Amino acid sequence: MEERMMEEFSATVDRWSLLYEWTGPWREYITAALVFLFFLALRGFITRFIFSAILKLANKSRLVIDGKIILAFQGPLKALILVIGIYLSLLALPLAERHYLMLYPIYRTLFIYFLAWGLYNLIDGKNYWSISEKYHIDRILIDFFTKVLRVLIVVLAAVMIVQTWDYNVEGFLAGLGLGGLAFALAAQDTVSNIFGGIMIIMDKPFSEGDWIETSSVEGTVEEMTFRSTKVRTFAHALVSVPNSMIANEALTNWTRMGKRRITYHLGVTYTTPAEKLKKCVVQIRVMLENHPDVHQDTIFVRFDKFSDSSLDIFLYFFTNTTVWGEYLGVKEDVNFKIMDILEAEGVSIAFPSQSIYFENTLSTETE
Repeated sequence: MEERMMEEFSATVDRWSLLYEWTGPWREYITAALVFLFFLALRGFITRFIFSAILKLANKSRLVIDGKIILAFQGPLKALILVIGIYLSLLALPLAERHYLMLYPIYRTLFIYFLAWGLYNLIDGKNYWSISEKYHIDRILIDFFTKVLRVLIVVLAAVMIVQTWDYNVEGFLAGLGLGGLAFALAAQDTVSNIFGGIMIIMDKPFSEGDWIETSSVEGTVEEMTFRSTKVRTFAHALVSVPNSMIANEALTNWTRMGKRRITYHLGVTYTTPAEKLKKCVVQIRVMLENHPDVHQDTIFVRFDKFSDSSLDIFLYFFTNTTVWGEYLGVKEDVNFKIMDILEAEGVSIAFPSQSIYFENTLSTETE
């Protein structure tokens, strides 16, 4: 039995030897093709099964970042597997020595590129918004520092790739030092904007989505970059304001109002009796004190002054809501209630008018 098995094994080895000898000069090319096909199949297997299984496990994890890491490195890893297959396939080919010497720096360059690609995808501010909500960290702060880290990744990857090709990075940096003064003078506005952005982040005068107003712009904050803050105006235009300008201007954040003010003068006619005017003032004050949408800390309703064509009642109060649409609704409701009070008392709202008196009696001639 053992002898028969040995004979069959020897026959198999002989057949493979004949096949190996028959391939002759095509041997290296066949080997290279088989290696490439193996890594191509491995890439498909990892993409379809391994990544899907790991992603399912990551989704069950309490750490949200696990799934983000897998998604960030999925594309770079697939490309890296293909590059490894090509690299090993080329090593199996009968190439010249100078070509073999070129393969390693190319492979190393691509490896650094794919690693930087994955890290760049991972460091995305949107991936950490849930963390900002959990730990009460401003989104602008997260977006700003993730952009800084992305720039550092690109710079470091570029330096490593340059070193891979045996370029003198120290000499290049020394050359930059010679032109540092000219560069600093040319980039002083950019540097001031960067420091302005840092000051905004430190002071936190606003967040994304806040309604702000400065002497140069008014609208909703959409994004903050190294150089500027993007504000969407109420005309739906997007305005980019330099960070240094915002940092040095007086800024009003309307979103952070605890309550919203309503104040105006209500003019009634001079023919209104004093007693009715007193009743109107009292009833308007009582109406505001009992209104569910009016803030009760500060309410003023007073007969204020004698204007040119009206008796003016001064109103000063606040709404509980700071949302503009809701604020307008409360203001409208209060105005209608004031009209009902005036109508019930028979008091008319004044409008600008003038009375002309003649000292002499006018006479008309008739034929």
